[in-house]
Amino acid sequence: MKQTLARAGLAAALVFAAACSAAAQSYPNKPIRLIVPLPPGGAADIVGRLLQVPLEKVLGQPIIIENKPGASGTIGTELVAKSTPDGHTLGISMATQTTVNPAVTTSMPYDTEKDLQPIVLVGKSPMLFLANAAVPAKTVGEFIALAKANPEKFNYATPGAASQAHLVIAYWSSLAGIQIQHVPYKGGGPAILSTVAGETQLTVISSLLAAPHIASGKLRALATGGLTRDPQFPDVPTMAELGYPDVEAVTWVGVYAPAGTPREIVNRLNSEIVRIIRQPDLKAKLDQQGLILAGGPPEELGQLISAEIKRWTGVARANKIAVER
Repeated sequence: MKQTLARAGLAAALVFAAACSAAAQSYPNKPIRLIVPLPPGGAADIVGRLLQVPLEKVLGQPIIIENKPGASGTIGTELVAKSTPDGHTLGISMATQTTVNPAVTTSMPYDTEKDLQPIVLVGKSPMLFLANAAVPAKTVGEFIALAKANPEKFNYATPGAASQAHLVIAYWSSLAGIQIQHVPYKGGGPAILSTVAGETQLTVISSLLAAPHIASGKLRALATGGLTRDPQFPDVPTMAELGYPDVEAVTWVGVYAPAGTPREIVNRLNSEIVRIIRQPDLKAKLDQQGLILAGGPPEELGQLISAEIKRWTGVARANKIAVER
């Protein structure tokens, strides 16, 4: 009886493996949805649109980008997690959607480590502490002095409540001993535009989004959350240099699929995206946006996700930041 069950189990496994292999060989056989769980204009959206055309060429199918914002990216990410794992629905997002949300949310509709299959870490982007150009502070120290002299006068924008930027600024402001009001927006694009317009005075955002506004003189970079100075902004000090070694703020862009996606499809998508981002023309565009390219195997993104969930869980608990979704 046991031998019969074992043979049946082995046969089923072989049939499943053969089906997965056949699916991988014919992949893709229809348009691919690339879900961006954030509004248009954010860093993940920018990278997704840069990948769209070259990926269409190598895969031979249209890549349809769908922006599905809401609940700090949870809505769009859940859509990917619960899609059919056949490689025809992918997601591209920042750290918040896959590592911060699980750390701050009391009840998640998906488990990042169980329900999502990492494809590739496209790259990392140090986050910049940015002030509206009209704010009379050219350094972090000057901003702190202003905030202490004017309690609760200054506001800061983030891509959403309990987002990575929210955690970073809440942690830093507590260390600095200042009180600044949080104004959450629905995505990085709206958040940075609010600071450009002067509706808020401070934000922490990926240099991918900040560069054009710094160049136009509408925003002033006070510090970088990277471990080293950003090559794009060599005169901007790190938070560690300014006496805040634990205030590390680096976001990243990653591509993922639903868990259970055949390994052959995962490997193909990984190799194609890595090849695309290393092409000189696309690499130059990403470099100009402040993205430090990665492009390793799927496991690299998986390890990063696991480590950062632990890190942000600690920060959220220490600062009593939690949300219910």
